[in-house]
Amino acid sequence: MQPQPGQVNPALERSALIVATLTSFIGPFMISSVNVALPAIQADLGMDAVQLGWIATAYLLAMAVVLVPAGKFADIHGRKKVFATGLAVYTFGAVAAAFVDSAALLIFTRVVQGIGAAMFVTTGMAILTSIYPPSRRGRVLGIYVAAVYVGLSVGPFVGGMLTQYLGWRSIFLIMLPLGLFSLALTLFFLKGEWLGEPGQKLDLGGCLLYAVAILALVYGASRLPSIIGIALALSGLALLVIFVRHQMAARFPVFDMQLFAGNRTFAFSSLAALLNYSTTFAVTFLLSLYLQYIKGMPPQTAGTVLMAQPIMMALLSPVAGRLSDRIEPRLLATAGMVTTVIGVALLTTLDGERSVALIVANLILLGIGFALFSSPNMSAIMGAVEKRHYGLAAGAVATMRLLGQMFSMAVATVVLALIIGRQAITPATYDLFLRSIHTVFSISAALCFCGVYFSWFRGTVHAADASNTTPAP
Repeated sequence: MQPQPGQVNPALERSALIVATLTSFIGPFMISSVNVALPAIQADLGMDAVQLGWIATAYLLAMAVVLVPAGKFADIHGRKKVFATGLAVYTFGAVAAAFVDSAALLIFTRVVQGIGAAMFVTTGMAILTSIYPPSRRGRVLGIYVAAVYVGLSVGPFVGGMLTQYLGWRSIFLIMLPLGLFSLALTLFFLKGEWLGEPGQKLDLGGCLLYAVAILALVYGASRLPSIIGIALALSGLALLVIFVRHQMAARFPVFDMQLFAGNRTFAFSSLAALLNYSTTFAVTFLLSLYLQYIKGMPPQTAGTVLMAQPIMMALLSPVAGRLSDRIEPRLLATAGMVTTVIGVALLTTLDGERSVALIVANLILLGIGFALFSSPNMSAIMGAVEKRHYGLAAGAVATMRLLGQMFSMAVATVVLALIIGRQAITPATYDLFLRSIHTVFSISAALCFCGVYFSWFRGTVHAADASNTTPAP
């Protein structure tokens, strides 16, 4: 059954917040843990620098392909069903990753994890937004986002400790109890079901077209500057244009393009998220390698240093979320993007002599900027659409995040391939590695600077909230 609109059910609200928050912790915890374990994985499986980048990219690519279709499917058939299924798939993929014996198999299991994560990420936020009223949306999403950053905070430390003492495979095995516990909470304590657009049909042709376009675009970007890389990337862009035209003519589109064409707040907020994540995601990946290779830190110590940024995010995100219930999100989010531009620009001067204290201070600055941006921006996106589109909007915001993260990793992977090539990171290539870092962070700072425009000119949100409180038919 679907809970009746307007009813206040404290037990249901509490259960939804616990389950969604726990699952929002799991994905980032795994990503940040694996980043710290990359040198150990490289040594065990004989992977080169480009393959290491694909450990994260494959996960993000699978998520991006599945997020929007999963959100639409959940709106039609039930968000809780998709949420629980995603947890099961994710847990299976994590456990399988612990037993692989080759780089190819590890990357494949990361694809399985990405599919599962897409299913519970897009539905978790939609369930929360369906249950909580607009007047408390920012506060709840602030807690949801804080759990993401707690995962990012704990991940490097726990991942480093597990890698150092039990080996990198233990990082994946720890997902078994966490995944099963989350699934049990969902099935036994999250009572009810939520649908946004029952009776519609899923556009399978549109889903396939979108998947092929994203795959061609991202894989092509990873093969640049080769001829096949250029051809695939251009093909992916062309297919995305065809997908947009197909969706505008479809009776039951996978993605309602009117959310972009006729809703400036939604469109600009989404573009701001895309550019912000395009800026920030590769920071942890590159700094993890920098701290272990250039500074000679063991995994646990490197993980402890990297905790500075997500700790600030976790502390400030609930505060920013509560403030966005009263202050226009564009003001907070734009201040966050400007702060992020400064933080990333400072990383372009990184060298082998940089003190750990200055690196930590830089990470704290980035954490402040990202916390000010993330939950207000998410609240703006969810507040700009009707209830019936919550699943689709949640999938869209997650897709913008993941496309940004994939683009960030693609930039890092391409730069590493162009400057270092297909060889391991060793003392002989440290100068080339530092040059790669400077190039990636210069590109990132420029992208984030562009995002400030979309964040500032998105328009107001609170005036529109009243129109979105009417229950969907």
